[in-house]
Amino acid sequence: MQTNFSLAQLADPAVAESEKILRKCVHCGFCTATCPTFTLLGDELDSPRGRIYLIKDMLENNRPADEKVVKHVDRCLSCLSCMTTCPSGVNYMHLVDHARAHIENTYKRPFADRVLRELLAFVLPYPGRFRLALFGAFFGRPMAGVLKKAGGPLAKLGAMLDLAPPKAPIRSTMEGPAVFTSGQSERKGRVALLSGCAQPVLKPSINDATIRLLQRSGHEIVLPKGEGCCGALVHHMGKEEAALENARRNVDAWTQELEGEGLDAIVITASGCGTTIKDYGFMLREDPLYAAKAERVSNLAKDITEYLTEVDLGEPALTPGLRAAYHSACSMQHGQKITRQPKELLKAAGFEVKDVPEGHLCCGSAGTYNILQPEIAGKLRDRKVANIEKTKPDLIATGNIGCMTQIGNGTQIPVIHTAELLDWVYGGPMPEGLEDHVVSTAAE
Repeated sequence: MQTNFSLAQLADPAVAESEKILRKCVHCGFCTATCPTFTLLGDELDSPRGRIYLIKDMLENNRPADEKVVKHVDRCLSCLSCMTTCPSGVNYMHLVDHARAHIENTYKRPFADRVLRELLAFVLPYPGRFRLALFGAFFGRPMAGVLKKAGGPLAKLGAMLDLAPPKAPIRSTMEGPAVFTSGQSERKGRVALLSGCAQPVLKPSINDATIRLLQRSGHEIVLPKGEGCCGALVHHMGKEEAALENARRNVDAWTQELEGEGLDAIVITASGCGTTIKDYGFMLREDPLYAAKAERVSNLAKDITEYLTEVDLGEPALTPGLRAAYHSACSMQHGQKITRQPKELLKAAGFEVKDVPEGHLCCGSAGTYNILQPEIAGKLRDRKVANIEKTKPDLIATGNIGCMTQIGNGTQIPVIHTAELLDWVYGGPMPEGLEDHVVSTAAE
C-alpha cells in the first residue's frame, strides 16, 4: 500500500511503525474471509482491509477521529484472525492499537459511553474493586433482561449484569504475594505465575489448580509482590498510558525475581493476558529504562499449556473417559500461535478431544467487547455455541477466562479451563461443574 506521510509525521515512532505496517498491505482481501464482524455484517468497513483504509486516511491526514472511524474500529474484536490469514505479514494488532490510542486522544465519545468505559477501566483491572462490584451485580442480575430490552446505554449495563456469575465470588486461599514450594524433594524449576485481575475474582480455582499441578511436578511457584493487571483491558480501550503503567509495574516485579532467585518462566493462565505480556517488548520499546527489561520479560512469558509440554506430569491418577470440545481462544491461536499444545496435553490425559467447526471465529468475548458491543458479541456467542454443540461434548475446554464467561452464558455444557482438567487427572480435585458428567474409571 502506498503511503504519503510527511517527514515530520514519521518523526513520531508510533506513526513510523504504523506506516511500515500499512506499506505491507497488498489489498488482497484474504483477511475478509476470516473476520468475524465481516462474516456477520458483510460491510467492507467492518473488515480488516476496510479498517486499514480508514486508519490510513485518519493518520495520514493527521486528523482527529470521526464518528465513522470510531464506529468501525470499535466493532473490531482484536481477535487477530486476520493476522493468521494475511500472506503479507501485516501486523494489524499494532496498527489497530495505535488507532485506538489516537481515537482516545482525539475523539469525544457520547457521555454514556465515556462513563461506561471509565467505569470498566476503574473496576476491572483491580481485583478488590471488581470483587465488590460483583457482589452488587449478584443482586442486580435479575434486572439484566429488562435493561437489555431497553436498548441504548442501558442495554450495555444489562449485558454487563448478564455476564456476572450467578453466585457471589469467593476468595482463593492461594493469593499472593506468596511462594509455593515444590512438592518434591528436588526442585525442578521456579516460575512466576501471573495472578491477573478478573480471573482470580471470577474463577480463582484456575490459578489454584495451576499451582497444585506445578508443585506436583517439582516446581516452586512465586506470586510476586507488586504484580497486577497485565494492562490488556485498558490497552484495548486505547488508554495507552494506563496500559504502559501496568506493564512497567509488572516488569519491575518480575525483574526483581529474575535478579533474585531467578525464574525459568513467567506462566500465564489467561491467554488474553499472555498475548499482551508477550508484546511488552514492543509496547515499551521507546522507553530507555524499560525496553531491555520488557523484552526479557516478553521472552520468558509462556502460556501454561506451552510450559507444561516441557514438564513431566507423571502418570494420570484416573481415566476421565470424557469428550472435550476444545475452544481455542483467539488470543491463543491467533495472538500467540499456540494451537497443538493444549490438545496434545488433553489427549495425553485421556480426554477425547474434538475440534470445533469454524474454530477460527471469535466467541465475542474479546476483553470488554461483550459489554461495549453486546449485540454483535451475542450473535458470535450463539454461533460459537451452536458449533460447539455439534460435536456433542461432555465438556468444553479452553484457556481464557473471558471465553469461559462468554460461552458459559450461552450453554449448559460445563466450560472448564485446561489447567483445571489436567490438575484433576493428575491428582487434583474434580473441577466444579463436572459432577453430572463424569464417567471416569480408576487408572490401573
